[in-house]
Amino acid sequence: MNSNVATENLVVIRRREMLDGAKATIPLIIGAIPFGIIFGTLAEPSGLSALGALAMSVIVFAGSGQFIALGLLAAGAAVPVIIATTFVVNLRHILYAANLVPKVRHLPQRWRIMMAFGLTDETFAAVSSRFMLQDDTRHAHWFYLGSWLAMYSNWVFCTGLGIALGELFPDMTEWGLDFAMSVTFIGMVMPYLKSRPMWAAVIVSGAVAIATIALPHKLGLMVAAICGIAVGLSLHMLLNAAGKKEKGDG
Repeated sequence: MNSNVATENLVVIRRREMLDGAKATIPLIIGAIPFGIIFGTLAEPSGLSALGALAMSVIVFAGSGQFIALGLLAAGAAVPVIIATTFVVNLRHILYAANLVPKVRHLPQRWRIMMAFGLTDETFAAVSSRFMLQDDTRHAHWFYLGSWLAMYSNWVFCTGLGIALGELFPDMTEWGLDFAMSVTFIGMVMPYLKSRPMWAAVIVSGAVAIATIALPHKLGLMVAAICGIAVGLSLHMLLNAAGKKEKGDG
């Protein structure tokens, strides 16, 4: 009897975690909807078949990488160039993974593989508070699963919707729907702007990203990220050292 109750409780906990993860991702999903639709509408004009576009969303599942791949495909770039460029753009996910590794290293490999596939900007933003700010993370991977399944199903669905709408409304790319993704990224950053190191990291990375926009293969994104992290971490360490010194003097 006790084992049955424990099993039922575990099922309830996992279900609640998944539901909470999906709920936490809804605001980000709303911003990603037009992004996914636009990707679908751009597929065929860029030289990618409808099936190929849908397969890319199912297998690749990387919004910015998919858009860059479409642009390179339309420009007639070679396959190795497309792969190398999208690889560089998605290197930022290493930074996300580095934050999550200490919290998930105890999980079976099948879970870590699934989480690696589902790691996107939106999912990281949705789950970071669950993993970083709460002490009990025993079931947090189910929260993660709920988040990425919600984002994944939305992305694949919106790609298909964009493919269908692209045939009905060929000029949809001129509607300006892409602004929603910029707003979404701003929304992901704003909750973290609670300290001087975070403000410094955001300002420096933004300035460097603008200054290095001409670098090939979007390398400026990685340069900006590294510079922002370096400045933010340095300021954080300086403030901590100053605080300890004041306590010592006192």
